[in-house]
Amino acid sequence: MSANSSKTAGPAAAHTVVPRSMPTGQRNVVRSNDSASLWNCTLSPGWTQEEVQILRKALLRFGVGNWMKIIESECLPGKTIAQMNLQTQRMLGQQSTAEFNGLHIDALQIGQINSTKQGPEIKRKNNCIVNTGGKLTRDEIEKRRVAHREKFEVSADVWKTIVLPKQDSPHVVLERKREELKRLRAELDEVLAEIDDVERIQLLQSANPSPDNEAATASKELGTKRPRE
Repeated sequence: MSANSSKTAGPAAAHTVVPRSMPTGQRNVVRSNDSASLWNCTLSPGWTQEEVQILRKALLRFGVGNWMKIIESECLPGKTIAQMNLQTQRMLGQQSTAEFNGLHIDALQIGQINSTKQGPEIKRKNNCIVNTGGKLTRDEIEKRRVAHREKFEVSADVWKTIVLPKQDSPHVVLERKREELKRLRAELDEVLAEIDDVERIQLLQSANPSPDNEAATASKELGTKRPRE
């Protein structure tokens, strides 16, 4: 997303911030030091694609690193700060997130850009670029942050309009599933009871055949034994 497009986008853009895909062409060639899943980011354990999209919007809404605001919004119940930070690294395609702290950005857009970076100085772990040089100073991190803000941050008019889904807490979801399981067990018991009734009736009929049934059986047997005229 360019600076111009992010600054002028209307409220509807909050729901349509999508990184450009790379379905074909040279950039979509799998190389030895990356993987086909890199461009879509890999999922951390315990994450679904739906949850990743919610985190993506939450980072746009609250900014990278504002984990407590995301937790308080209840859009990702049960997710810890460590889990969100790890998944954000995978979305960004790099392990260091300090240079994005506080910025309202589309993490998957940054990940798309990082996925195209190649060269002997680029090293990856779990599809994330790792820093192989010396530790960045505060001034260097701040310089990068300023550059990222100018290039990638969406305007306040956009991120303030983003509405995040409010999910039920894990306890509420668990209780709902328990109630559903109880209902299904009751239905299963009813079906099993009906099957038992049918089998019991069939056993009684076979043990005590009715006169009509006996006559029908005898007539059938007689018909099979009668010689042809």
